[in-house]
Formats: sequence, C-alpha cells, structure tokens
Amino acid sequence: MLCIAGYNLCKSYVDSDQSINVLTDATLEVETAKMICITGQSGCGKSTMLHILGLLDAADSGRVIIGGREISSMMPEAPQIRNSELGFVFQFHYLVEDLTAKENVALPMIIAGSSSVVAQKRASELLSTLGLASRLSRYPNQLSGGEQQRVSLARALINNPKIVLADEPTGNLDPDHSAEVWQMILQLNKQREQAFVIVTHDRESARLASQTYNLAQGKLSLLS
Repeated sequence: MLCIAGYNLCKSYVDSDQSINVLTDATLEVETAKMICITGQSGCGKSTMLHILGLLDAADSGRVIIGGREISSMMPEAPQIRNSELGFVFQFHYLVEDLTAKENVALPMIIAGSSSVVAQKRASELLSTLGLASRLSRYPNQLSGGEQQRVSLARALINNPKIVLADEPTGNLDPDHSAEVWQMILQLNKQREQAFVIVTHDRESARLASQTYNLAQGKLSLLS
C-alpha cells in the first residue's frame, strides 16, 4: 500500500537570470513500512525532492499523493497534514535551545492540540525507547551530537506519522554517532513499520534501505 508518492515532479529555479532545472519528471512511490534512500551529487536536487514530498515547497508541476489523496503545499490544511502525517529529521537538529529534550519532543504534539502533560508523557516514553531516559531534562547544549539527533528523531515520531522524511540526518555527525543514528532508524522502521525516505550522500549506509535511488539530471533511477 502506498503511503506517499510524487509523480512527474518538475522544479526549476532562476539564478542570475538563468533557469536551472532541478527536477525533471521525477517520480517516487513509497509503500507503507518501506525504507527508501535517495543519493546523488551535491546540488542535484535531493533536498528539493524531499521538501516537495513533505509539503515544505511546491513543484512547478506534478502531483504529490499522501494517503491516497492529492495534496498541494498551497492547500490551507497543508500545515496540519505536515504535523500529523509527516515527520521531519534534518542534518542539523534544529532543537529549541531553551527547552529540555522532553519539551522539544513534546512540542509538535502540543501544537497538534494535546495537553502538555499528555505530550510530555509521550515524549518521555519515546526518548526512553531511543536510549535517552537519563537525558529527559537535559538542554540541547548538554547533549552529544548523536543524542541531539536522537532527540530530533523522537520529535519527528511524536505524532506517530505515517512517514518520516530525513534530509542528511547523519551528515553533521562523526562516524560513530552516524552509525548510532542509522541503527536507530533501522530499528524504528522495523519495529514501528513506519516508512522512511532518507536523503543521504552515504552510499554505504544507503544499502541498508529497502530501495535506493540515485537522482541525476532531475530524474530518479532505481539502484537496488
């Protein structure tokens, strides 16, 4: 069963009066519980593809389907869909420095309408699952890089999204912390049966995915 798909996506930008085609008829289908990786050279459009699928950007043409429904980033309900059905993990954790790990993770659930008490209880459970039970009250600057990214991962999962979109989630980490985060993603994908779409330049780690695609000249091609 498909949980998210992008069909015939096209996107171009204007730079110094010159049009640059980033995506040209790119298509991706993601089934429930699958882990998909997208690789490609820097600047090839991987992040753009992810942002369009995640309704953070709009394609010039093409369709995005989430849960069987065609969705546009321009729709009034797009922010609600992003918060309830999609989870995001970025290269930089983007945690709120003045909030504890537990408070950071609880934030999307509170925004969705849950009480702070319920959201923080759920956040504590998630962080414990990710091995951070002793770090609940720590602030981001009191956490290691790998711990910060695990908090970011817990935040992406707090509303139990159907799919998690991750943009170079280990690109800012050393090899040991990178391996730690990849293992967490694999574990979550198998145990929770949530789909992941991960943009990465790490081809070795990308081999762990159900399917790996390469993005070049605006189009996706299946590698494995």
